[in-house]
Amino acid sequence: MNRVIHFEIHAENPERSIAFYRDLFGWKFERWGAEEYWVVYTGSKLDPGIDGGLLKRKGPIDGVAVIAYVCTIDVVSLDETVAKALAKGGQMALPKMPIPGMGWLAYCKDTEGNIFGMMQADPAAK
Repeated sequence: MNRVIHFEIHAENPERSIAFYRDLFGWKFERWGAEEYWVVYTGSKLDPGIDGGLLKRKGPIDGVAVIAYVCTIDVVSLDETVAKALAKGGQMALPKMPIPGMGWLAYCKDTEGNIFGMMQADPAAK
């Protein structure tokens, strides 16, 4: 128990955020209900991982609005994925660094200012 089972991305411009994550990771989005809320499908039910949601941010980023916390995405190539994130309008928040014995980690900001992590597994990382 006590596992992360869902995440939410709060976005000033949901369509822009959907395009960013769809193009970067191939995630699928489905509108849910009458509210500005989309279910985020990150893979098949047979793959390990979690699905989440994306909703319109309520308020400006000024210390009051929810800007969420970092969720980390497993990637095949950290360098390639960071480059793609930056090309899609993302920003670097924390450059690539080793997590000894685990892999390589970097944080980016998406088009809405949310920080997310990406990690490439590499037991030899030092």
